Order: sequence, then C-alpha cells, then structure tokens
Amino acid sequence: MATFLYRLGRTAFRRRWYVALIWVAVLAAVGFGAAKSPATADDSNSMPGIESQKAFDLMEQRFPGTTADGANARIVFVAPDGQKITAADNKKTIAKLVDHAADGSQVASAVSPFQANAVSKDATTAYATVTYKVKADDLTDTSKNALKDAIAQAKKSGLTVEAGGTALATQPSAGGSAEAIGITIAAAVLIITFGSLTAAGLPLLTAIIGVGVSMAAIMALSSAFGLSSTTGTLATMLGLACGIDYAVFIVSRYREERAKGHTPREAAGLATGTAGSAVVFAGLTVVIALAGLSVVGIPMLTKMGLAAAGAVIVSVFIALTLVPALLGFWPNAVLSRHSRKHGQAKENGENNGGSRWARFVLRRPVPVLLASVAALGTLAVPVMDLQLGMPGAESKPTSTTERRAYDDLAKGFGPGFNGPLSIVIDAKNAPDPKTAVKAIEQKIKATDGIVSLSPARFNPAGDTAVFSAVPSTAPTSEKTQDLVKTIRDERPATEASTGAEFEVTGTTALNIDIAQKTQNALIPYLIVVVGLAILLLTVVFRSLLVPVKAAVGFLLSVLAALGSVVAVFQWGWLASLLGVETTGPIMSMMPIFLVGIVFGLAMDYEVFLVARMREAYVHGDSPHQAVETGFRHSARVVAAAALIMTAVFSGFIGAGESMIKMIGFGLAIAVLFDAFVIRMAFVPAALALLGKAAWWMPHRLDQILPKVDVEGEALTHQPAMAAAQNNPAARESARI
Repeated sequence: MATFLYRLGRTAFRRRWYVALIWVAVLAAVGFGAAKSPATADDSNSMPGIESQKAFDLMEQRFPGTTADGANARIVFVAPDGQKITAADNKKTIAKLVDHAADGSQVASAVSPFQANAVSKDATTAYATVTYKVKADDLTDTSKNALKDAIAQAKKSGLTVEAGGTALATQPSAGGSAEAIGITIAAAVLIITFGSLTAAGLPLLTAIIGVGVSMAAIMALSSAFGLSSTTGTLATMLGLACGIDYAVFIVSRYREERAKGHTPREAAGLATGTAGSAVVFAGLTVVIALAGLSVVGIPMLTKMGLAAAGAVIVSVFIALTLVPALLGFWPNAVLSRHSRKHGQAKENGENNGGSRWARFVLRRPVPVLLASVAALGTLAVPVMDLQLGMPGAESKPTSTTERRAYDDLAKGFGPGFNGPLSIVIDAKNAPDPKTAVKAIEQKIKATDGIVSLSPARFNPAGDTAVFSAVPSTAPTSEKTQDLVKTIRDERPATEASTGAEFEVTGTTALNIDIAQKTQNALIPYLIVVVGLAILLLTVVFRSLLVPVKAAVGFLLSVLAALGSVVAVFQWGWLASLLGVETTGPIMSMMPIFLVGIVFGLAMDYEVFLVARMREAYVHGDSPHQAVETGFRHSARVVAAAALIMTAVFSGFIGAGESMIKMIGFGLAIAVLFDAFVIRMAFVPAALALLGKAAWWMPHRLDQILPKVDVEGEALTHQPAMAAAQNNPAARESARI
C-alpha cells in the first residue's frame, strides 16, 4: 500500500499538469451531466416494511385517481376578538375563498368548514380543506398562486388566515451560508496552523473541487435515483469536512518530510505513501459507516448514506492525486514563512505542545482516563430520557404560516387535532362491508384517547373505507404512541368479529413506525459497522486491543453527543442560542445517523493519530515513546482538523430545517468530544496503561491478515529516497 501510494504521489507531482487537467475534465464532465440532467424524479420517501406504508399502498390501489400522499392545504380561519367565525360576513368570506380555491385543474376537492362541521366549539376557529390530485412537488405555480391569492383576499376582511399542509409548505434553507461560514473558519484555522496562505489555501481549494465534483454527480444522477436536496446537503457537509482534513494531513506530512531534507518530489511521494495510507483507511471507515446506513431499510437514509460515501471517496482520490500535483506547482510556497526565508526547515523538536501534553498524560494515565470517562458519562446521562419522533409543523419557526396554522388549530380544536390517525379498512372479504366498517368505527371511537371520528369514505367499489380518528393528545406525545399501540393490539379481536382488516396510518402513525424501525435497526447496524471497522483497524494496526479501545472511545463520544442533543433539542437547554424555537422529541433517525457518521469521523482521528504511534513503535520506539512521538508529529494537525470539521458542521446549525440543524449540532459537538477528549486524553491514557500489550497480535492471526504497511516501513528501502538522502548531486537532480 505505502509503496504504491509513494509512487502515485511522485508521479502526480511530476505529471502535475496532466493530473490537474484530468480533474478539470472530470469536473466539467459531471457539471455538463448535471446541467443536462432532467428534473429530479419524485422521491416518495416510501418506508417499506411498516404498517403505515402498507396502508398508504392500499389506499393508492383501491382509490384510483387519487394518491394517498397527494398535496393538501388546510386553511385555518380565526375570527377577530369578540366575533364568531359563524357570523354572516365571515361565512361569506370563507365561502368565497373555498370557491376560488376549488377552481383549478389540479384540485381534487375544496371543502368548506360549514359543510364538514370543521368549526371549533367556541365558534372562533374553523378550517377548510383543499386536496389535490398530485403530490406537492408536482403542483404548478398556477395552482399555488391561485390558493395564495384566495388567502390574500380573505385576509382583507379582518380574519386571521393561515395555511398548513403540504401545498404551500415553505422550503427550509439548508443552511444558506453554512458552507461559506465553515470555509471561512477553516481558512483561519489553517493559516494559524501552517503559517502560510498557500498551505492554508491548498486544502480549501482541493476540498471545494471535490465537493463540486460530488454535488454535480449527485445532480446528474438525481433523476435516475430520486436523490433529494437533503441528500446533497449531507454529501456537501462530509465532502467538505473530509476533503479539507485529508488534504491537511498530506500537506502537513509533506512539510515534515521537507524539514528532514528531502527534495520536493521525494517529500510528496513520502507524504502520499505514509499520510496517504492513513487517508485511505480513514476514508474506508467513513465509507463503511455511511454505506452501512442501508442496513436500516429506509430508502431515503440509504440514498443519503451512499451519496455521502461517494463524496468521501472523491475526497480520498483528490487527496492522493490532486494534492501532490498542486504541491508540484507550489513546492516551497506551502512551507512556513520561516522555512522560506531561512532555507531548509528544522525538523520538529522534542518539545512542542503535543509532546508536552503527551508526557503529562503518560505521567498520570489513571486520573486522565477516569476524568475523560466521567466527563463524557455525565454528558451522556440525558440519553436515558431520549424520546424519538419526527419534527412537524410544530418545530418550524413562528414566522412561517404552517407553524401559526398549527398553533391556531391546537388552540381551537385541541392538541391532537394536528395529528389525526387514518384508519384504512379492507372489507373485501367481509360479508357486509358497510356493517363491518360501522363496527370498526364504533370500536375505535370507544378507545380511550380518541375524541372524534370523521365519516367513513368508501371507494367506488365499496370494498375499502377510510376515516380519521382524532387523538386527545399532541402528535409527538408519548400518550399518542401508546394510543396507536393500543388500537393495533386490540385489532385481532375486531377483525375476527367483522371479517374486515384495517391498518392505522397517517403522518402521526408513520412517524411512530419510522421511529420504531430505526430503533430496531440500531443494534444490527452497530454490530455490522463496528465489526467491519474493528476488522479493518486490526489489519491497519496489527493489534487486537487498539481497535477495541477505539470502539469504546467512540461509544463514549457518541453517547455524550447524543446526550447533548437531547439536552438542547428536547430539554431546551441553550435552545434559544441555537435558534431552536420549539423543543420536542429527537428526530427518529438522529441516533442511527449520529452513530454512523460520527463513527466514521472518529476513526479518521484514530487512524491519523495512532498510525503515527504505530509507525514510531515499529521503528524502535518504546510504547511510551511511541505515544509521545505520535503526539509530537500529529496532535497539532489533528486538533486543527477537528476544529475545521467542527466549523463546517457548526455552519449548518443555522439551517431552517430542524433535521439539518440537529445533525449539524450533533456532528459538531461529537467531533469536539471525540478529538479533544477521546483521542487527546482517553487514547494516550489507555495506551500508557496497556504498554506493549497494546500492540500485541497472535502470531497465527498476524500471518493470516494481509500486510498493508500503513507505517511506510517499505519506503525506507526505496532507492530514490536513499539517493536523495545520501547523494547531494542526486538530490539536486531530483528537484523539480
């Protein structure tokens, strides 16, 4: 591995023009594909294997001409103080809006509140329902503008009019200037770390090129694979963070090899052969974690994971080829100002911040280990109160009409009105479908926690019916989850007595099912991903205990990060500082998402830091000396890389979409915990206590596992390197 990458780095350095032109051509090709790609195919976000999805599929099959998830708008009217919504003038205004809204080719129906008995008991609030024949993504601007105009006219009468539903849902920002914020902070960190504008700019340039290639490829393939905008956001997030980090490690090792007296080309080869090997295996751990998201069985999550994995693969190829090529264009400019001014740089001394910290930990391994475990364990405590759900309109800012409509409906009709349950009855095998449906209605209505039912609606064939049941509690309440479970648990007896089958669906039930599915998939996912990563790290480090220690450290950091997410987004601690207007259950996919992504990123730092320790140990250092050597050469760069990743992820906290905001915060805090508590404290303390046992490997297993030479031991025998070290003339001839 190291030898191959060494030659690749030297070749890229020497053939820099060809390499640069190839990447420009790749960027142009995928950009052309993105420009010519048809509009994104409809991403239905189907969730196979859950009851709610089965009910949706049955509705689409039995109610031809309509879709179970077609666009809808719920227009909410609130009378001015002291007035009733049933007043003549108000009824006239509402009737006019409904007539206007019904006039459109894509409209399936528009129902007045006075026809559907959709008026609150105190007669201050009412709502009209507009349903469409197509999904929200397929609504034309004409249809949307017609509804907006009708609402605008109604507002002139003095009524408060808000619109909920999917038809006019505001498109959340994915962070807006998130990338710019992250890049700006990353640039500042790089300038401080490297002391050179060129050295700071090179990782940024290559990362941006990598993200450009990845995003253009996603856009080009979006129609064929139904990739959503959220998919691109995650790929951008990880592509930018990993792209910068991987380039930073190559450039840092290049500067180190130049400090040892190697020629620019030789230094590029050695940097690619050593740090590049760590990049390959770090990238593989991230890809394993992201691709492993397919284990969950949720198509949207699978697409997000695979697209982000593709972005990480692009980042790895960029680091191994384009970075050494660009070093060929600016072989000296990436060095520090002192090195450029005084010529040859001095090799890292015995004392720097990293080595001093390592010696501090090595002298006190037990207190440091206990302190790091105690700190992260304390932060993980809120996980015990974790509640899973899916954010809805209640999580949107109060500046949006959906949030105001949600609040008005909850105030006028009760908290459960925003999360009705849809009961889909398959009465095809029932002796008398209408009688069976009536019996099921009565059974559901008698269930504790149900406050009202809508009239059942039959399909044209008369063998399938649908009605809504309104709970007494909010959609995200645990009592609502218990209610859905109760209805399903009592179903067998009802089905046996009526001869009809029924399922519980709707947005609320769908969210409950998704949360349960992801919760059930978490343990298998952990086993698959952590198992594969431990196997990979065993091959890399030739050790049994180092990979296990890495996995334990990861679990501590991810639990602490998830606990922090619960404290902020569920408990409300510091929520106002992060722009979180409403607290509630944690997004159901957040735990498995955080586990997958953070595991990959955590292994990045493990590989970069411990690989350098392994390299020193293989070359003769004692276990304690190896830890100190690893920190002397890598601690500063790992810290800079962690700050860069944190900056990139933190930029997404400003996103309008709560899902992206939560992910950005979770990833940012997890990287901080993992890099500065686990890798900088827990890892050296554990290695100090393990001593030589940390690098122990059974002889038979050592013979079976493939040799990958991440330490670059084979590079010490490269003829070109020997000539460059021992022959000044050869060293001069090997220059650019």
